[in-house]
Amino acid sequence: MSSPISLVIIFVEHFEKEILRKTFKKPEVWFHYVDNTFIIWRHSRAEFLIFLNNQHPNIHFTMDIGKNGKLPFLNVLVSKKADGTLGHQVYRKLTYTDRYLHESHHLAQKQSAINSLVHRDFTISMYKEISTDRTQSLKNSLTEKRTRK
Repeated sequence: MSSPISLVIIFVEHFEKEILRKTFKKPEVWFHYVDNTFIIWRHSRAEFLIFLNNQHPNIHFTMDIGKNGKLPFLNVLVSKKADGTLGHQVYRKLTYTDRYLHESHHLAQKQSAINSLVHRDFTISMYKEISTDRTQSLKNSLTEKRTRK
């Protein structure tokens, strides 16, 4: 059985292919995940945003521009390194609470969450010192007793 979102994904992929086919200037990078797109565009941003928003009456693009050579995309903070290549590390939103599971969850769920979080930190973060710091922070958040409100 297919998911209701599968039609959205199929449409977005087709829509993006059409955009890339139609545009005269091409982006250096174009990544997407459902309705989030990461683009490196070295031409007029305003022109490109207008072009994108003129492609379909019901689709409206917005644009976030990196600050200090960094831009969050999903749970990854992408950064421009001194040599011009891209770096990446785990990104936490300002609303991040450090809460994962309640103590009543089954041990297997807790272990799976820990394994996934550690794996993510070490695969997304390309900087070992950040991964090590993040792992310690993760350990602290998972072992800390929380009081109920």
